[in-house]
Amino acid sequence: MEMDNNLDYLFGSMEIQPRSSTLDQSENQDLSENKVTLEWKKFVEELQEAVGYKFKNVNLLYQAFTHSSFHREDECESYERLEYIGDSVLNLLIAKAHYFLHLDLAPGQLTRLRAANVDTEKLARVAVKYDFHKYLRHKKPLLKGQVEEFKDATLEYPLHSSGLIDPPKVLADVVESLIGAIYIDCNFSMDITWQVVENLLQPMITLENLETHPVTKFYEACQRNGWSVKLIDTWEKTGEIEVFAGKFAGKGKFSGKKLIALNRAAHNAYCEIVKNLETTCDNYNCNEAQD
Repeated sequence: MEMDNNLDYLFGSMEIQPRSSTLDQSENQDLSENKVTLEWKKFVEELQEAVGYKFKNVNLLYQAFTHSSFHREDECESYERLEYIGDSVLNLLIAKAHYFLHLDLAPGQLTRLRAANVDTEKLARVAVKYDFHKYLRHKKPLLKGQVEEFKDATLEYPLHSSGLIDPPKVLADVVESLIGAIYIDCNFSMDITWQVVENLLQPMITLENLETHPVTKFYEACQRNGWSVKLIDTWEKTGEIEVFAGKFAGKGKFSGKKLIALNRAAHNAYCEIVKNLETTCDNYNCNEAQD
């Protein structure tokens, strides 16, 4: 009964276009509304099963998957406010878990570990894992292609790329808005929210598989060997950045975002250093990432 009331609220005033000229207007509206209701019920059931949580107020779930680009006069608001609270809740939950799990870990290391588990790439991977993008209500025609490109890029980096690929931010936003919706729906219970979040974020990034950022690795290697660093930035024209240290050089290319091009250049240079010094690459994928 509660779900039916929610459905009436969400779809009761929706304008429906007739699907067949052979039916009168009222019949067309009834058929279309029935179709929307069935799709919505399927949406709710699939998402609740995927995340392992049953909503008391499914309107929150609906809002959590409504992008700001999707506007209707009778529509609920977008997920932005839920995203705001979900981001804060997620950071607190991860910080609390790590604080009690790693009793001797310094604050700086705790911060790095938390950041790796809540950053845009990590959350975007969660969204892709559960196909959240398929449920998102939006009007972003480029999103499908961006998601597919991101999914392909993750194959090279099964856990995390440490800044070498570009995740669509909207994917991470949806995960945060979903967490916000769950937190509100369960009457602000951190324990219940954590049960869902801990499952969603698997596999978690741990101290054992936490990677050092490629730029940090590169500069640390240069400092150990007393090399100065030179950078050639032609990103505006070519999408490329080159870095030089001693006799070693690295090139990174990514026309979509300058920071990723820099990360790739540092990563490439670091791997060249490691290769020539005949040391290990710290289990880091040393294939040159390019467009």
